[in-house]
Amino acid sequence: MYSSIVIAAALFNEGATTRAALAKAQTLLNEGGTVTLVHVIDEIPGYVAASIPKEHLNMRRREVDDQLAEIAKGAPGLNVLTVIREGQPSASILGAAKEANADLIMIASHKPGLSDYFIGSTAARIVRHAPISVLVSR
Repeated sequence: MYSSIVIAAALFNEGATTRAALAKAQTLLNEGGTVTLVHVIDEIPGYVAASIPKEHLNMRRREVDDQLAEIAKGAPGLNVLTVIREGQPSASILGAAKEANADLIMIASHKPGLSDYFIGSTAARIVRHAPISVLVSR
């Protein structure tokens, strides 16, 4: 099936959607393959970042790292890497997939709202621009 799968890791709802994607990835991954969990921290505008203590940003990054590690532990016997990026989510996920030489990106999607029709969702952007297969779950 697939040798390298990138999962866009959402950490809301205690990572339930990411855990479900990881379980699905186990069934799709070739023996010896790799899963990369990618979480993107939205870029904070400079005028806002200036008023947030650096300690707070570092603490948030450690919390995300701990959450990803906990999710990865839930897949014993699976080679799971974790990546934290900052910036625009779709571009960051696509960049991580390219670096991981992935042949599948897995991402959860929500019901589209009115704003999605104007600017598009992260999942829609990834589907539009990915040069590899994308599995979108709802």
